[in-house]
Amino acid sequence: MNPLLRDLCGHQAWADAEQWRIIEAHPAAADDAAIRSRLHHIHIVQRAFRWAVGDRTVGFVVTKPEEFASLAELKRYARGSHEELDRFLQAVTADRLEERIAMPWFTDPPLSITVTEALTQCAMHSHYHRGQNATRLREVGAEPPLTDLIAWYWKGRPAPAWA
Repeated sequence: MNPLLRDLCGHQAWADAEQWRIIEAHPAAADDAAIRSRLHHIHIVQRAFRWAVGDRTVGFVVTKPEEFASLAELKRYARGSHEELDRFLQAVTADRLEERIAMPWFTDPPLSITVTEALTQCAMHSHYHRGQNATRLREVGAEPPLTDLIAWYWKGRPAPAWA
């Protein structure tokens, strides 16, 4: 597998788990509607990209933030997003990563990108919204974790710590 894509996906899971750890530790952050909505958005988009790079035999299931009665339920959804992506990455072939796919939410004009490009966008999208959550964490009195890619490299590419 493309080593940079492998790193981006590994970093994405670790950085998401780090942000979740801080959010759960600070009641003001855990109760913040903007943070919770953005967490849902991050993870539904991860699922959407996983669906888009898959066989698409089953339609994509759209969820809404209010469907998750607790932060714990939303976290299970978040972890599931990464578990699905991990299973895909363990089984995907190099040829499949180079195949072009039509991105279903871009229709005018249509967009065709490789599976690698789609998964790269997924990681970059998550990174963007983690940055927004970092700003909001400061606003509610919490210190956001250092989740830069280089910090992940510096720490030895740790696995996500979801506990």
